Amino acid sequence: MTRAALPVVPALECRGLTVTYGSTPVLHELDLTVGAAEAVALLGPSGCGKTTLLYTVAGFVQPDAGRISIAGRVVAAGRHSEPPERRGVGVVFQNYALWPHLSALDIVAYPLRRSGLPKDEARRRSMSLLDRLGIARLARSRPAQLSGGEQQRVGVARALAREAPLYLFDEPTAHLDTALRTVLQEELAEQRTALGAAVLYATHDVAEAFAVADRVALVRDGRIVQIASPQEVYERPVDLWAARLTGPAAVLEVCVAPDAAGSLVLRVADASVTGVSATGVLPVREGVAQVLVRPEWARLGGPLPGRITSVRFRGSDTDYRLDTPAGTVEVRERGAPRAAVGDGTGWTLERAWVLVSPASSPDPSARPVR
Repeated sequence: MTRAALPVVPALECRGLTVTYGSTPVLHELDLTVGAAEAVALLGPSGCGKTTLLYTVAGFVQPDAGRISIAGRVVAAGRHSEPPERRGVGVVFQNYALWPHLSALDIVAYPLRRSGLPKDEARRRSMSLLDRLGIARLARSRPAQLSGGEQQRVGVARALAREAPLYLFDEPTAHLDTALRTVLQEELAEQRTALGAAVLYATHDVAEAFAVADRVALVRDGRIVQIASPQEVYERPVDLWAARLTGPAAVLEVCVAPDAAGSLVLRVADASVTGVSATGVLPVREGVAQVLVRPEWARLGGPLPGRITSVRFRGSDTDYRLDTPAGTVEVRERGAPRAAVGDGTGWTLERAWVLVSPASSPDPSARPVR
């Protein structure tokens, strides 16, 4: 007789989590699940509650209401709250929180020594972590002798040394250059693979959230307004705020009509394009609509009228800003610039996200994408 597969226990579950500072609400009945070996990025502006959520999960902030479970074990509910050292999580703080009297090597080795590892083995593993993060030469240095970026990498190494089932990272690459950010992201990915660990990763950097996460949770005023894969939150944002948080987005007012294939015919002035892929507030009837356009969804060349007002070369890509009868639109193309400021040019659309259609409510935030 074959045994039924045991259910996989989530690395983290938060249910109805509420936190207030004095009379100021910070988290509002927040629900969040992080699966085993899953990476979830918390993306939102400063002050939205990302750091408070991490500190509450870690045990440094007591929730006013709700429940927190880590690997199936309730660590906070009602008056019950386990201290941070018993929660089994690795934490990288935004303010580093390094012990000033210890060397970088001893700081990283500390959680290994606490777990019972012999001193020599703990120091060997710690040196390996420091080397992978590019700061082995600073092993004997104390925090006061390190730059902010170097201190941050020591904090990351200390967290990784713990080999925890859940890691909490509070903007761990804020003071690192692009190359070191990539190194850190790769190290986190390797650690997750080796240990089967989960990650909750707070950031306000969209590119970083998309790079490190299996799912991205968009946080606004202490609430999660959308949680989905990076591709879905970018291509199917739940509202206009979410769209603008996750990347450049132009809002155009155009005439639309559905075609027989389920795409859109889109008209600007006296010109039109057909076969525009549409998502958002659907179905669409014929009439005037507001649509959102990402830079990658438009291209130069086509029947729609426009004039270039800005050209920005970004190495692998060039960004153009066009003034059009429907509004200002951004166009991103691969390669060097092929047009100049002041040029009149045609353009076209391949897809659009319908914010307000002739068949919908005038309030785009009231109509979530399905």
